[in-house]
Amino acid sequence: MRFNRILLSATLAVVALVVQVAVLGRLQLPGAVPDLVLLTVVALALVYGHLSGALIGFAAGLLADLAPPADHAAGRYALVLCVIGYAAGLARPDSGRFRSAWGPMLTVVAAAIGSTLLYAGVGALVGDTAARHVGLTGLLFTATLYDLLLAPFTVPFIMALARRAENDPLAVEANGGPATGTDVSAGWLAGGTGLRIGSQRGGLRMRTARSRANKAVRIKGLKGIKSVKSVKKL
Repeated sequence: MRFNRILLSATLAVVALVVQVAVLGRLQLPGAVPDLVLLTVVALALVYGHLSGALIGFAAGLLADLAPPADHAAGRYALVLCVIGYAAGLARPDSGRFRSAWGPMLTVVAAAIGSTLLYAGVGALVGDTAARHVGLTGLLFTATLYDLLLAPFTVPFIMALARRAENDPLAVEANGGPATGTDVSAGWLAGGTGLRIGSQRGGLRMRTARSRANKAVRIKGLKGIKSVKSVKKL
C-alpha cells in the first residue's frame, strides 16, 4: 500500500472509532450500534480494491478489538472486517466509477448483514452466545437500518477524500475537469440522491456564458446609441 493510503486509512479508522465509541455508542439506540468503522472500511475498499480493503479491514477491526470497552476476544472483529473489506473491494467496478447510487448502497446493506452474521458466527465458535440472547433478527434489522441511514453522510465523503488523496482522475472529473462521466459519490455529495454533478456545473456555466453574452450585447447597444447621438450633434 502507498504511504498516503496508509496515512489516510489510519486517520479515518481512528476518527471513525472515536466517534463510534464516544458518540454513537452512547445514544442507547435499540438493537445494534451504528457501525461507522464498517462504513469507513467499505468506502475505502470501494476505492482501493479488495486487497487493500482486506488489509484496511483487518487493521481497523483489530483497533476496534483493542479499544475499550471491548468485551470480546481480540481478533474477532478484525477477522470480520477483513472479510468484509475484501468482499466490498470485489464489488468495485473495473472502471472505478459507479453509475448509480444503488451499487454502494447495496454494498453497505450486504456489509451490514454479512458483518453481523460473521460476528455472531465467530462468537458461536468461541462460545459467545450473546447474539442469541439479544436476538439475531433484531440485530440484523437494526444494524442494516442504522448503517443504511448513516451511509449517505459518510461513504461518499470518504470515497471522494480517498480519490483526491490518490490523485485519481475520477476526483478531477467530479470537480468539473475533462471527463466522459462522473462517479456517483460526487452526486451523493451534491444532493444525496446519486445524481451527477457534472450536468449541474455544465448548466451553471451555460447560464454564466449567456449572462456575459447579454451584457456584451447591451454594452454594444449603448455604444451604438452614443455614436448615433454624436453624429446627430455634428
